[in-house]
Amino acid sequence: MFRATSHFFTHADGVFHPTESALSGWGNGSLNGPALVGLAARNLELQHGADGFLPARLTADLFKAAHRAPTEVRTRLLRDGRRIRNSECEIRQDGVLVARATMVQYWRSEPPPGQGWVDEDSFPAPGRFVGSVYMVGSNDAGWSDSRADHQNTSRKRAYHNTPDVVEGEPPSAFVRAVVASEATSLVTNLGTRGIGYINGDLTVGLSRLPQSDCIGVQADSHWCSDGIAVGAATLFDDAGPFGTAMVTAIANPAAQIDFGRPDTAPTLRE
Repeated sequence: MFRATSHFFTHADGVFHPTESALSGWGNGSLNGPALVGLAARNLELQHGADGFLPARLTADLFKAAHRAPTEVRTRLLRDGRRIRNSECEIRQDGVLVARATMVQYWRSEPPPGQGWVDEDSFPAPGRFVGSVYMVGSNDAGWSDSRADHQNTSRKRAYHNTPDVVEGEPPSAFVRAVVASEATSLVTNLGTRGIGYINGDLTVGLSRLPQSDCIGVQADSHWCSDGIAVGAATLFDDAGPFGTAMVTAIANPAAQIDFGRPDTAPTLRE
């Protein structure tokens, strides 16, 4: 079993306090996407998860940069239906809304009759796990724990071992899936000069919860025009594919992260 050693937040007096592991590579003390979406997923599931329901979709909008500052989370149930439940989460710092997420839960039931199309794509997992958080792979360079090795134009993937979102709380299967899904931005937006797109959202769709600790994220598509990019990826566990993630992103060349340059490349903590 692979377990990450770090955590994104501590929790005291109803307020979450970001740790160094929550910092991003964009600089200025900003928080990374996995920390924010993980915090939203953790609170939505904890406050509004229900027996018999699957958290089938989470959509997070990252309105503005969050920083290493006390962070408040507010949730509310929007709809408590027999087959569909909807809830919402707001993340605030200094009274300012920095992110919002919605969670849709569906009642688990038997599938309808008949068979449909299923993608037969597979995920070539690494033979061993090296990094404390995740490894990166590409068709051109294989697997490694250095993102600089994968600044190429080939298809990319990540093998993710989710840190604790909150200190002392092992992440649930749902939280692990959401945090790993944020790597969609990495596997779709990483090019020959690093990453120059910053994602402003994340949508995760799950057909089931992951059954293994480590989760694979494999790029499916990446389209860009006029400084706007959209990328999608498939999520894999040891049993096979179980979900899809999508991000939209905007060009951010002034803060381009070139992993081949030590002065701009962050550590593997995102």
